[in-house]
Amino acid sequence: MATQSLGYTVFRDKRRIASGSLADAAIAFAQAMLADPNASVLIFDNLTGDTRDVDVRGSAADIRARYPAPVADSADTSPESDDAPKGRGRPKLGVVAREVTLLPRHWDWLAEQRGGASVALRKLIDEARRANAERDMQRRAQERSYSFMSTMAGDLPHFEEASRALFANDLDALAQRIVEWPKDVRTHLMRLTSTDDLVDALA
Repeated sequence: MATQSLGYTVFRDKRRIASGSLADAAIAFAQAMLADPNASVLIFDNLTGDTRDVDVRGSAADIRARYPAPVADSADTSPESDDAPKGRGRPKLGVVAREVTLLPRHWDWLAEQRGGASVALRKLIDEARRANAERDMQRRAQERSYSFMSTMAGDLPHFEEASRALFANDLDALAQRIVEWPKDVRTHLMRLTSTDDLVDALA
């Protein structure tokens, strides 16, 4: 499964000061620390809600060279060339061979399926992923939201109540519990609770 970057967000104390690529975030981090070495400056990964360490030595150009924009991997989507060497398996699809341990009745059932055991297993997994997709996305959104709020709001009023509302998926109650929190923290947290951006990023 391919995972796309959702960018990074930089906070100085409780105020959001930048969002963008890792290079953008690292440069903003460096500038903020240069302006006030005693400030609390953190970079958050918008996909996971976790903080990210960066190496900000050198100039802005040095930082950009250190953290280049990711290049999309087209190996899975490029058509197979007719004159490409043919080998065993389907490397263009990224198929990986690993051991699977099943009971005899499972192997018997798989052997009866059209396409054989491998095709049947892939179909079963894809069906399970589709069936659980909404729940899995909600769980990921809750996990990244909690990671962010634990770091940025663990000492703020009603943190425990807000956490319970988050994991109960009661976003109205969550919004009420965090109304006293700094605006930028509130805004970013509520953005992280949404699954909209995760759908494409984790496709």
